[in-house]
Amino acid sequence: MTEDPRIAAVRRGYRRRRSSDGSVRDETSAPDDDGQQAVTAAQYSDLRAAMVETELQLAIRRGEFDNLPGAGKPLTGLGRPHDEDWWIRRKIETEKLSGLGPPALTLRVESAELEDRLDALFGEAEVREELEDFNRRVIEARRQLQGGPPVITPTRDVEVEVAAWRERAAKRREAAQAAEEEPPTTERPARWRLWRRR
Repeated sequence: MTEDPRIAAVRRGYRRRRSSDGSVRDETSAPDDDGQQAVTAAQYSDLRAAMVETELQLAIRRGEFDNLPGAGKPLTGLGRPHDEDWWIRRKIETEKLSGLGPPALTLRVESAELEDRLDALFGEAEVREELEDFNRRVIEARRQLQGGPPVITPTRDVEVEVAAWRERAAKRREAAQAAEEEPPTTERPARWRLWRRR
């Protein structure tokens, strides 16, 4: 394979000479001992840009950018309107962060998961405290005038929720007791039965 003409031009045409202290010399400096003129700062930046472009083209030809993750896949969010906070939304989605965002959205998610959280509690006092805290945060979110979507999450009736929690807890206890009372199977494996017949 022959050398790219751009690379050859860069190698032939530009040569950077440094002074003894390492700084780039200007165009008015005298020629070196071998008769070549020093490179100016503008020429050096052009040289550097040409070298970077050349290295990129060579890497593409070698195939170093083939089979990268996401290659050939469509770009996400092309049809959506421009959102200045797109990177925050993507971080929340990929990291599955919770508790972030406007109160209207976080309270909706919390309301959907409230029964599971209540079922993880052990006492009726803890359940009441959790429900009162949830209702207090819903009311505070309704009072704030910070913009964003409206808070449509309803408050929960504490007595109704505590009664439902008691019923679910009783069903869990009955299921646990039924699993403990189930008699173990006394039948021996088939190979024991064959051994006894002989």
